[in-house]
Amino acid sequence: MNQQRSFRDHRNSRDVGDDLASSLLRVGGLQERGELCTDVPAGWLRCSDLLDEPERFGDWRDRLATWLVRNHGAAPERTAASYVMSWYLHVPAYVGALLLHHERRVPSLTPEQLAFGLGDDRPHPAGMAVLGEGFHCLPTDPGSARPEATVVADEHALAAVLRAQYVAHAARFVRAYAPGSRLGRRTLWAAATDALDNCLWWAGRQGGTPDAEGAGVADAALVLDARYRPLTSASTLRVAVDESGHRGWERRRESCCFSYLLPGESECGECPRICSR
Repeated sequence: MNQQRSFRDHRNSRDVGDDLASSLLRVGGLQERGELCTDVPAGWLRCSDLLDEPERFGDWRDRLATWLVRNHGAAPERTAASYVMSWYLHVPAYVGALLLHHERRVPSLTPEQLAFGLGDDRPHPAGMAVLGEGFHCLPTDPGSARPEATVVADEHALAAVLRAQYVAHAARFVRAYAPGSRLGRRTLWAAATDALDNCLWWAGRQGGTPDAEGAGVADAALVLDARYRPLTSASTLRVAVDESGHRGWERRRESCCFSYLLPGESECGECPRICSR
């Protein structure tokens, strides 16, 4: 309990001039999708190593195929390729979304500055590492005077930095992953669009209140206010009303996860294969 109180007190205070590691410590306690750290624990993967040696993606797909057979009875090639595609893109998208949403900071999202660890059972990114110290921020940021800080004019400029860094990382992934996965460039960029839009939404949803979720939707609208090629759409988040009249948020997927190829499965409700655009 004392440790929890100490962490909470640290998270709610911002010492003048605090660094990116302080941001990661605060943000780590506000999310529930995996460990965040600033180094590379044993067994973790640097994003740059995967992109420089794309055959490593084959090892990841093989590990996933074993998991799919154990849990679903089959491992269709397109399904395994799609899961790895989406999981990888989740790494730069989630790191960028979390720090933008909670800290109004954008760290370096280059493959050299990001790493992740796979879960012991389900081989998805269960932890992520931000290895660089540099970040972009607003003029009002307490750390704006630090030498590793790059100050931008306003939130629109900060959103543009996040979008540009994410697209640059995704472009390297598309070039590395396309040949071995046999997924088309349109599919890969649609998945990149889904990952960024989803992660900005998730960063708000994890706040646990309708207002927090709405703030995540607002971030998605800020970053993806239009279609920025080669991304395939602007944010597709929209208000939905269910049969009982309850209003909530939903989004139209741009990419297919190919889960319908698994035994006994059908298309997801928002699958672009069956939903009108």
